Amino acid sequence: MTPHLTSHHAPTRRTVAKGALAGAATLLLGAVPAAASGPAPAPGPGVAPGPAGGSGGCRLRLPAPTGPYAVGATVRHLVDPSRNDPWAPEIGIRELMVTVLRPTATGRGFPRMPQLTPGAAEVFTFLAHLVRPHLPATGADWAATLTHARTGAPPLPGRRPVLLYSPGGGDSRAMGSSLAIDLASHGWTVVTVDHPGDASEVEFPDERPGRDPIRTTVLRPDMDAGTFRTMIDTRVADLRFVLDALGLDRVGLYGHSAGGTAVAQALHEDPRVVAAVNLEGHLDWMDGTLLPVAREGTDRPLLLAGTDGFRDDRLDRSWSALLAHGGPVARRQLADSDHWVFTDYAALVPQLQAAGLTTAAGRAEMVGTLDPRVSVPAVRKLVRSFFARHLPAPR
Repeated sequence: MTPHLTSHHAPTRRTVAKGALAGAATLLLGAVPAAASGPAPAPGPGVAPGPAGGSGGCRLRLPAPTGPYAVGATVRHLVDPSRNDPWAPEIGIRELMVTVLRPTATGRGFPRMPQLTPGAAEVFTFLAHLVRPHLPATGADWAATLTHARTGAPPLPGRRPVLLYSPGGGDSRAMGSSLAIDLASHGWTVVTVDHPGDASEVEFPDERPGRDPIRTTVLRPDMDAGTFRTMIDTRVADLRFVLDALGLDRVGLYGHSAGGTAVAQALHEDPRVVAAVNLEGHLDWMDGTLLPVAREGTDRPLLLAGTDGFRDDRLDRSWSALLAHGGPVARRQLADSDHWVFTDYAALVPQLQAAGLTTAAGRAEMVGTLDPRVSVPAVRKLVRSFFARHLPAPR
């Protein structure tokens, strides 16, 4: 059946947040801790207070892109009627939300896209410390963070190579905004993909029988092997569907954590993928069985990028199995860093620490101790230089 594509017109904040918040605590991760309703601490030095009409918490900033182009953004709603949703079969179809980021001649006159819409930010404010325990329960105005992409800015003419991004398990595509927009500013078209059901929150343009306008994650800290396999299999199918729905061929993929696992396996399964970057995703199932890509190897370029803070025996074993096959596979490691340094948290968590909203230990466990003025450019350069070699963007 032909995929259905629509543009995104966001419902009101109250409408989209009501259903998502109503059952999230009891159905997802248990009751909300008492601290969630306490007063927000005052912002620390260097962190802006929230704007009028915001949550009253500190306002966090994302780093600007470094490329020669401004970036335009469009949000799309993709519907796959050939699949059911594994996390919510009552929906009857599989739906995705994606953001398409393209180079544009100018962003002047077009509004900056928020990292999270008001409705998504309200839900994420509730879920943040449940999904990522080192994030604060209060004090951060998640609705106030703006990206450096401009909503509605027309793209430059001509075809450009396309990169797809798959976020980590429990994260939404919004937490990969900084890297995606930087890549687009250097000439690529970048499509960031949400995977509803395991993403922290995904906002749809409307309600549908079987779901509210915002879906929250079903993942729990005690994830079992069956849930992990469903997550990865679903993500691989999601990525391949996006290629179908958008009519894409010869693309690059990059992903973080579970997204890294998924893009490596999608590279193995789909010949339309010419190169991929796995940002610290395991290449085995939770029972230790290797994924086909690690068991059989690949003849297309694959970068394995990790950190010294997250490295463990499981990661080493599965990555080493792939590397043993030879071929165009490389491994790189960032020092003084940890797992979420590949996401927007690399810039945001140090600001939370400066505001007194997370501890030094919490920061280290999320992104490491490396200064974001070093870590953010390092990650950007690592991913950008890889795709510049294997799927170069025109200048």
